[in-house]
Amino acid sequence: MIDVILWDVDGTLLDFAAAERAAMEECFAAFGLGELTPDRLGRYSALNRTYWQRLERGELTKPQVLVGRFQEFFAREGFSTQLAQPFNDLYQEKLGDTVCFLDGADRLVARLQGRVRQYAATNGTRTAQERKLKRSGLDKLLDGVFISELLGAEKPSSAFFDQVMEAVGPVDRRRVLMVGDSLTSDMAGGLGAGLTCCWYNPQKRPAPEDMALDYVISDLNEVEGLLDLP
Repeated sequence: MIDVILWDVDGTLLDFAAAERAAMEECFAAFGLGELTPDRLGRYSALNRTYWQRLERGELTKPQVLVGRFQEFFAREGFSTQLAQPFNDLYQEKLGDTVCFLDGADRLVARLQGRVRQYAATNGTRTAQERKLKRSGLDKLLDGVFISELLGAEKPSSAFFDQVMEAVGPVDRRRVLMVGDSLTSDMAGGLGAGLTCCWYNPQKRPAPEDMALDYVISDLNEVEGLLDLP
């Protein structure tokens, strides 16, 4: 039986790709950088992922990720790297403006409210996450929010999950369900913390054989059937 759900936010409850595209388009327009073509956005997205993976491995700090990705991207695209810091500042605000739920996640979280404790557990920045959680209404549906920037530690580190579990209070860790789309962040961190892990895999990619995942789902609504709730 599950008593607590830890929800990842970007790519799990909310469509991060849609928010990223809208935020980048607005920032490109604001800084007069011309058209954000699909190819250019694709190059940025791929580069961005490598920076967050380096953060997960402890190779970079959050500030190095946030500004460094734009410095490298702008250098590759022929833009001034001096724009990286102000561009990122605006991007963090705009990133929280577009809210698209995946699989009716708002209705799912609302149905589970009061039946199981639910928290957001995210590596996103405080500015973007607090903005999108408020605009989405999830801040009023969830029992709490854990943002890595405020905890001073990132998923998948034990420092992140230990602080989360301390705040959640006494509970059998196997009765805590970590739901997320990232194998390297959500699943690796949840497994390391001794939690029950549910990989959200809408693309239906093959599950890695070297990870003892408890559940693999392609639709978030499958979570409700895993909980054994009245």
